[in-house]
Amino acid sequence: MSIQQTDVLYTAVATAENGRDGRVATDDGQLDVVVNPPKEMGGSGAGTNPEQLFAAGYSACFQGALGVVARQEKADISGSTVTAKVGIGKNDDGFGIIVEISAHIPNVDPQTAKGLIEQAHQVCPYSKATRGNITVTLV
Repeated sequence: MSIQQTDVLYTAVATAENGRDGRVATDDGQLDVVVNPPKEMGGSGAGTNPEQLFAAGYSACFQGALGVVARQEKADISGSTVTAKVGIGKNDDGFGIIVEISAHIPNVDPQTAKGLIEQAHQVCPYSKATRGNITVTLV
């Protein structure tokens, strides 16, 4: 279910200059980074890249969703981490991305961790936005 403009609580604003080989900055100055294609794609790899920025955002969002689910389930996720691996490659119409999400939750058993991760995937806004558009694997 999508939200309406009247439901928006916060809007992030970022502007890119020169695409994958330039600079990206937010309107509040909290993020201002050089972006360059990675060496694996023929670039200098001197700066960050859109895939790293997406992985950072997705992992942070997923960790937040994991916290929401853990509170509902009364599970202890202290010390947990979420890692997002975002791959880019050629597909039928140019390029596409693929994501792998993993979480380390030291204070719960593996079965509980698996359930929490699956529930977080259902409520995470990034997971909702990518569902049906790209392959996201939970490991």
